[in-house]
Amino acid sequence: MQNEEGKITELYIPRKCSATNRLITSKDHASVQINVGHLDENGIYTGQFSTFALCGYIRAQGDADSAIDRLWQKKKVEVRQQ
Repeated sequence: MQNEEGKITELYIPRKCSATNRLITSKDHASVQINVGHLDENGIYTGQFSTFALCGYIRAQGDADSAIDRLWQKKKVEVRQQ
């Protein structure tokens, strides 16, 4: 919910899983959010990052590492990483 000035006034904003597009509820205590840093051509951190959220279901199935890898392969083309 937003007020007239466009500021978000909600106390809790649910996230969605980056791999499955499922809603991550407040009771999903196995979910994680991972920030992957961007590097320049010399391998130095630029201060930017991409955020990926994984629900507990993906982690319980043992697919978290392959999901992060698949998501990063797509994202690194957008941010021009090597």
